[in-house]
Amino acid sequence: MGLYVLAAAKGSPGVTTSSVVLASIWPGEPILADLDPAGGDIALRYRDSSGVPLDPDRGLLSLGAAVRRGVAEVQLSDHVQQIAGGLEVLTGVISPDQVQGLGPTWQHLARSLRSVPDRDVIADCGRLTPGAATIPVLQSADAVLMLARPTLEGLSHLRELIRGLAELLQLGGYDAVPVGVALIASYRDSRTPAEVQSILDQAGLRASVLGILADDAKAATAVRTGDSGRVRNSLLTRSAAEIRDRLLTVRRDLSGAVDRTVQQTSGAGGPF
Repeated sequence: MGLYVLAAAKGSPGVTTSSVVLASIWPGEPILADLDPAGGDIALRYRDSSGVPLDPDRGLLSLGAAVRRGVAEVQLSDHVQQIAGGLEVLTGVISPDQVQGLGPTWQHLARSLRSVPDRDVIADCGRLTPGAATIPVLQSADAVLMLARPTLEGLSHLRELIRGLAELLQLGGYDAVPVGVALIASYRDSRTPAEVQSILDQAGLRASVLGILADDAKAATAVRTGDSGRVRNSLLTRSAAEIRDRLLTVRRDLSGAVDRTVQQTSGAGGPF
């Protein structure tokens, strides 16, 4: 079904935490793929339902090995593990060298992530640069969600990253990959999304600010420690649900432009 990528330009806006929250409230039974080029955190943070550490040999590396061996039909389900709470995850690599070591298999991995029957994949691509090994995953995505803090540095790095990815994602073209932005900020900061949208528009960048993902430190800590009970009714989860709904409206259209049919939606979001 669908492939949705989360990434950031620089700093630590909480891509992995946001990915876990979104996947936990996603419709159906999504798979969370840890593709952070700097090394994944999922296998380090979480345990299975019995409290046992996840198998480090089962995940992105085993999937890549299957692809390299030329297995006729690579099944993503053979390489995922279930963490406490029921979410299925594709654990990532430990070091950046392992990411680069996957080499040309990234093209095939991207297709595998994009074509899981009846299930969406949420891909945590961590901090992203235009030359990142995971670019084929972004190019195969139904939508890319960039996370950023609305600081001078955060927005500057976000703007330059989107500009650097414009050609690779064919932004503004016939077959563009829609790009959305979620701002890590106070949930009450209703003006910021519109201001950031204006900055992106003035720069001529085809990206839409979907709204605010609440900067909720207590809930973020609970997510990282697997304490789902403390997260369920948090500002973080409520704001993530709004971002999820807007992200799910993103579709490719004939002009390659982002579908803006949910403009002026209620809540923390800006124009979309």
